[in-house]
Amino acid sequence: MNKLLTFPDPQAHPLSVRARALVFEDPKSARLLDTVERVAPTEAALLIIGETGTGKELIARHLHEHSTRKGPFVAVNCGAFNETLIESELFGYEAGAFTGAVRARSGWFEAAHGGTLFLDEIGDLPMSQQVKLLRVLQEKQVVRVGSRTPIDIDVRLVAATNVDLTQAVEAGHFRRDLWYRLNVATVDLPPLRDRPGDILPLAAHFISLYSSKLHLPTATLADDARQALLCYPWPGNIRELENVIHYALIVGDDGIIRQRDLKFPVVSSPGAPQPTTHQSSSNLQGSPMPGSAFANHEISLEDVLHRLIDQATPDLFEHVETLLVNTAYEFCERNQVRTARLLGISRNILRSHLMRLDILPKRQPTHGRNDADASTPVDSTFAC
Repeated sequence: MNKLLTFPDPQAHPLSVRARALVFEDPKSARLLDTVERVAPTEAALLIIGETGTGKELIARHLHEHSTRKGPFVAVNCGAFNETLIESELFGYEAGAFTGAVRARSGWFEAAHGGTLFLDEIGDLPMSQQVKLLRVLQEKQVVRVGSRTPIDIDVRLVAATNVDLTQAVEAGHFRRDLWYRLNVATVDLPPLRDRPGDILPLAAHFISLYSSKLHLPTATLADDARQALLCYPWPGNIRELENVIHYALIVGDDGIIRQRDLKFPVVSSPGAPQPTTHQSSSNLQGSPMPGSAFANHEISLEDVLHRLIDQATPDLFEHVETLLVNTAYEFCERNQVRTARLLGISRNILRSHLMRLDILPKRQPTHGRNDADASTPVDSTFAC
C-alpha cells in the first residue's frame, strides 16, 4: 500500500457517513494525491468536489499537514445548522447578543486562526451567509454577532461540496463571486467505483482494523468475495465499503470472508449507478451473479444476533447497545435532539447513554450554545 490516510484518532470518529480511510493505489488516486501535495504549500483556497463518503475531509487534512501552517485544522459541516445559528457559529458572538448568549464565544474562523478551516457542504450555506463569508475572505476580518469591532484572522479556507456549484450558481442558489473566490484550486475526488484499484487495499485496511476491534485473527478474502467487491458500484463509497467489511467479519467464520458474507444494500437510491464491471470477466457482465451477495438480501438483524450469540461474543449487550447508539448519533451528525427522535427516546435518556458509553464527555461547558444544535469538538474538529 503506497499511502494510507486516516484520522489522527480513528476512535474519535466511530461511525458516520464520512470516509475514515483513503489509499492511492489506483492511477486516478495517485494523480489526485500529487495535485493536493503540489497545492498544499501555497496559500490558495481549495475546493474539493466529490460524493458523500469519498474522503473529502481526509484530503483537506492532508493538505493542511503538508502546508506551512502551524495553527489547528478545524472542520465544520455547513449543512448541520439552520440559518439563524450559522452566523454565530462561524463568526462568534458577544455576551447578550441573543437569548442564551450568557458569555462571549469565538467562532470557527477565530478557532482556526493560523491554520486551516474546512467548510464541508459549502453548497448548503444560506445565501444570506454567503455574502458575509465573502466579506470575511476579502477583508480577512470577522465581526462577532452583537459587536462592531472587527477581529483580524489568518485562515486558509478549504471548502467541499457534493453538488455541482456551477449549476447552483446558474440556478441562483450560490453566489457567483463567492464561487470565484473558492475556486482558485479544485480537486475532483472520484467516487470509489471510478478508482477500482483502491477497493481491495481499502478492504484489507478495514479487515485489519475490525479484526483487531473484534479480537479476531486477521481474515482473508476468498476469490469470489474479491470479485464481488470489485464488481459492486459502491453508491455509498468508502463508508459503505467499511460497513460491508465490518458486517462480513461479524457473520463470517474460519477466518475467510466469502461472497455470501458480503451484505450489500437491498435498494439503491434514485439515480444510483447500477452494478458495473471494473474487471474483464466472462462471469461479470454488469449484472449480479446468480447466487451472489447482490441477489441475497435476506439476512436480518435477528440472523446477526444469532451469529453473535453463537460466537459467545463477550459483553454482547454492551456491544450491541454501543453500536446502536453510536450509529444513530453519527447518522444524525451528532445532533442529540434528532438522535433521540430517531431512537424514540427522550434527549435526557440519550445523554445518559452517551455519557455512560463515553461517547459524550460527562461534563461539557455550554458557553451559551443551543445544545440542541451543539456538537462536541474532537481533535480540534468541530464535528457537527
